[in-house]
Amino acid sequence: MEQRKLYFLGIGGIGMSALARYFMHEGCAVAGYDRTKTPLTEQLESEGAQIHYHDSIEAIPAMFLQRDTIVVYTPAVPSDHSEMCYYRENGYRMLKRSQMLGELSKGKFVMAVAGTHGKTTTSTLVSWLNHAAANEGSAFLGGVSKNFSSNLVLGSGNRLAVEADEFDRSFLQLNPDVAVVTSADADHLDIYGTHEAVKEAFSQFIDRIKAGGALIIKQGVDVRIVNSQIAVYRYSYNEPTDFYATNISLLATGHYTFDCVTPFGVIENCTLGIPGWVNIENAVAAIALFITASNIEGKSVDTTALRQALAEFSGVKRRFEFYVNTPKAVYMDDYAHHPRELSAAITSVAKMFPGRNLTAIFQPHLYTRTRDLYVEFAQALSLADQVILLPIYPAREEPIEGICSEIIANRVSVPCTIIEREELAQQLSEMDTDIVVTFGAGNIDAYCNAVAEVIEKKA
Repeated sequence: MEQRKLYFLGIGGIGMSALARYFMHEGCAVAGYDRTKTPLTEQLESEGAQIHYHDSIEAIPAMFLQRDTIVVYTPAVPSDHSEMCYYRENGYRMLKRSQMLGELSKGKFVMAVAGTHGKTTTSTLVSWLNHAAANEGSAFLGGVSKNFSSNLVLGSGNRLAVEADEFDRSFLQLNPDVAVVTSADADHLDIYGTHEAVKEAFSQFIDRIKAGGALIIKQGVDVRIVNSQIAVYRYSYNEPTDFYATNISLLATGHYTFDCVTPFGVIENCTLGIPGWVNIENAVAAIALFITASNIEGKSVDTTALRQALAEFSGVKRRFEFYVNTPKAVYMDDYAHHPRELSAAITSVAKMFPGRNLTAIFQPHLYTRTRDLYVEFAQALSLADQVILLPIYPAREEPIEGICSEIIANRVSVPCTIIEREELAQQLSEMDTDIVVTFGAGNIDAYCNAVAEVIEKKA
């Protein structure tokens, strides 16, 4: 039997790389294109994927020009990309990443986490709870789990945890058995146009939950729910709802202990293995999804194993990730790229280290997101004590006249400066710093080690 062949356009994306890794595990031949080499693409290459980094039909390996090649692409790749055009114009079978994920999820018990923020940590914790507290489950994740050292989890049983991405309405390819909605804020307005359109897409996602399934939605999220064939639960950080945390206590390490109230009883004395109050909220959502799925499947929950799994959870790369943590200096990196995420992260850090001075370093992601949310970005960043802004990371976009980091800086109410990414380490070495956090979904993480070196020297 001839080996299946899959070619990935945008193979270095977090979701795309998980799919590529899955098919390599299944014994398929995998190749692809991405714009830049990253640790993810280097790891894929070490595992056997053939990857190149310039748009060239001639660079595509010959076997992936055969007619039985399946092409998987991400909407982040421009429609006029020459390789995309070649495959499209020559009639190859082409699937969006979301369509392929939808195909792979068929026949599985799908546990989906959707939301404009919070979904990566929540879905990764769900996959860890499945593994450590239920001894089953696979997952396609939107970040690199520290527990699994991967964005792909392959396990026994029928459970599949997935991050349901709203970008390009990708999550409408899924039919979950049980789902979480963490948020439905205004985002990706270059795709949706209006906040109302964003909320309507989330309503459509909820409509796709299977009959007999369940929705777990954060208290206060305002979306239409008309799916009458599912149970609906609300969750919150500490507001009495169906699922919430109580008796919350901050430890000296920045971690929290809490009791989790559920409709099925109280799980006492939980300790989460990662810091930050916002992660308690994410943990409540993950516990709710895990318990609700177990209830639907008729499976018991081992609360002792659940507590242990929560304590052993190591988090996700680039989510509240400590590089330096000493009494004299702290440096963390976080993926936050939406105003709500920034606000939650900055307030979490402030609670972890009360009375300390916080420097927030932010690389805005996308011209359109900056255009639509620059006032909100400025308000969130003003929660820090001082701010450093980098130029906008364009990703898939062309510049928009008048849209630059200055329109955020002009509205920040605390000391703020704009520098080039390459100047970051030198700038920090000359500043009086205490707690430093880098934020952004672009390429700011390429300088995390250099920043850490500066902060360590200061400590």
